[in-house]
Amino acid sequence: MDSSKKWRCLSGSTLKLIALAVMAVDHFAASILYYNILLPAAPLSPDMPQWDIYRLYEAMRFVGRIAWPIFAFLMVEGFFYTSSRKRYALRLLAFAALSEIPFDLALGDSLWDFSHQNIFFTLLIGFCVLWVMERVKGTPGFLFLQTAAVFAGCLIAWVLHTDYDWRGVILIVVLYIFRPNRFLMTAAGCVSLLWEAPACLAFIPINLYNGKRGFSMKYFFYLFYPVHLLVLGLLRHLAL
Repeated sequence: MDSSKKWRCLSGSTLKLIALAVMAVDHFAASILYYNILLPAAPLSPDMPQWDIYRLYEAMRFVGRIAWPIFAFLMVEGFFYTSSRKRYALRLLAFAALSEIPFDLALGDSLWDFSHQNIFFTLLIGFCVLWVMERVKGTPGFLFLQTAAVFAGCLIAWVLHTDYDWRGVILIVVLYIFRPNRFLMTAAGCVSLLWEAPACLAFIPINLYNGKRGFSMKYFFYLFYPVHLLVLGLLRHLAL
């Protein structure tokens, strides 16, 4: 037995719970602490009472960086294990649409903020890029076609201003390409995340993934995102 496998103790459901928890911490800081406490007091200085809140805010945002690579990794795993890629893509599209108003309410400047779209759009674009890459694999000129698919996906994410934009699509593609080798996947993933180095810590739990699904929580995972954003958005605006 591979000695490295004995350390792989986290199922897919456990990874999801870790990602959901740190994401909620991050969004609480980005919504409630930022808009209700820090922004009204800006500019801040160490002698102000809000300075300790600012340090807490920074710590919570640091922890929250762990969420996105885990979500991207789990989506790549889902890409390979889903029984229907069409239904998977439609589910991502449905929850992208469902989550947009809660996302804007919690983290945007208005109820309809088209300057920044939620993370489900990034996951959907990345999923479609992988789908195209798989479909053209082995065809004449497939490397060119795959590269074109990645470029198109990055361009769409950039134009739509999705969460993590083109950099999120690049991470998804990197996780897909290096999936067979955990070491190379970690190294390449960290390189693609150098612009946001704390996110590299996500590869600690990712490398503890044992390849098992764990308990079923598919729709809890999907619903948690818009519901927690809606709650944060309502709290943010009621407090203001």
